[in-house]
Amino acid sequence: MYSIKNNVENTLIIKKSKFISKLYRINKVDEINNILNDIRKIHKNATHVCYGYIVNNAEKCSDDGEPSGTAGIPILNILKRNKLNNILAIVIRYFGGIKLGAGGLTRAYSNSIIEAIKLTDIIELTLGYLIELEFNYNNIKLVDYILINKNVIEKEYKNNIIYKFYLNKNELNIISELEKIAIHISIKDEILIDKR
Repeated sequence: MYSIKNNVENTLIIKKSKFISKLYRINKVDEINNILNDIRKIHKNATHVCYGYIVNNAEKCSDDGEPSGTAGIPILNILKRNKLNNILAIVIRYFGGIKLGAGGLTRAYSNSIIEAIKLTDIIELTLGYLIELEFNYNNIKLVDYILINKNVIEKEYKNNIIYKFYLNKNELNIISELEKIAIHISIKDEILIDKR
C-alpha cells in the first residue's frame, strides 16, 4: 500500500472553470468531515466541492451536485489506479460559464488529481502503531537517544513529559527498553505508517 508524503494543492483552469485540487494524507475517516467543513468555509463561493477518499481500504466519493459519476468516481479511480491509501482528494470547482459535458467533467476531475499527485512523493506504507510515552524530565536525553530516528509527532511538557510517536511492527522491541524508564507507556492505535 502507498500514500502521499505531503499534502499538496494544485489549480487547473479548463474552459474558464477553476479546478483546485487538494490531497491530504489522513489516518482516520474521522478527520475527513473537519477538513471538508474547513474547505467549504474557505471556498464558500465554490460551485462544487467534490471528493474521494480511501482510508484503511474504506472508500467513499461525492459528486456534490455535478452530474452523477462525473466527479467523485473519477477522483476515486485515480486514487485506486495509483494504489493510494490513507488519502483524501478534494477538487473545488468554480464554474466559469462554459459547460464541459459529462466526458469533459470526468477528464477535468481526473486530470486535477493526476496533476496534484505529480507534486508529491509516493511512499510505501506498513502496519504501525501510535505509542504514548510518559516519563520524567531527568530521562529526556535517554528517551531522545532511543527515539533518535523515530517519528515523534507530539511532545508535551507538563509535570512529566509525554511523547507520542509511531513505531512499525519491527520496532516494537523498543517498548521494553522504554518501559524501564517510563511512568506510563501505551499503544494507542494500530495504523498504516511510512515504511522505512
